Amino acid sequence: MMNNKIKDYLGVAIIATMIIFAYAATAYVNAFSRSIQPSSFRSFSVSAEGKITTIPDVAQFSFSVKTEGGKNIADLQKENTEKMNQAIEFVKANGVETKDIKTTNYSLEPRYQYYNCSRPENNATPCPPPDIVGYTINQTISGKIRDFKKIGDVLAGVVQKGANEVSSLSFVIDDQTLVQDQARNEAITKAKTKAASVAKAGGFRLGRLLSIEEGSTPIYYGYETMKSAGLGSEAASPTIEAGSQEITITMTLRYEIQ
Repeated sequence: MMNNKIKDYLGVAIIATMIIFAYAATAYVNAFSRSIQPSSFRSFSVSAEGKITTIPDVAQFSFSVKTEGGKNIADLQKENTEKMNQAIEFVKANGVETKDIKTTNYSLEPRYQYYNCSRPENNATPCPPPDIVGYTINQTISGKIRDFKKIGDVLAGVVQKGANEVSSLSFVIDDQTLVQDQARNEAITKAKTKAASVAKAGGFRLGRLLSIEEGSTPIYYGYETMKSAGLGSEAASPTIEAGSQEITITMTLRYEIQ
């Protein structure tokens, strides 16, 4: 009986020892893992901007044909389509490629006649519902002009061909990848130089690069809108200037302090 109790005590002690050892090992591993995480390093961060000024190479614009008519939708659609097709053929003839032309809106909406239902309070006659007196079709096309010498002629010409409105003129860089790469490289070079200067002033050596983050400044474009009013067949083509744009990218580098 005594031997069995001793064996039981020894078994419990061994199990308890193993549990304690496993817990200690786990705690050590977790502590070691935390010690080698980047967050445990003494570190500092530097930021720098890269700015590249460039000239836009594409003019984006939109034009619309708005047609109002009676209840014959088929005739209204035919009229609207004919005017829009004339405008599209005109922009194509002036260098706008088919791949750069896209329909962005097509809507058909009823127009109503509403009744004045002001009556004495004792008159319980209900007000008649509004009547549909006709429909309005509005079709909008967006396009890209790559030859800036033709911008003024295209904007004026589409109105002469039937467009009621020319809007959303903006100048953009068609492919920003190259310019962004240049701005990014400039920002990183400046940040590295700044980090070396900080380390020298602080009396320490630069360690490993722990992280790098990128931010960019949004580009805002100017817009112009021209209504068809006043832009008849004798209207002069407007003078359009693209100007320049600045691409800015900010890079933040975090280094280990040694």
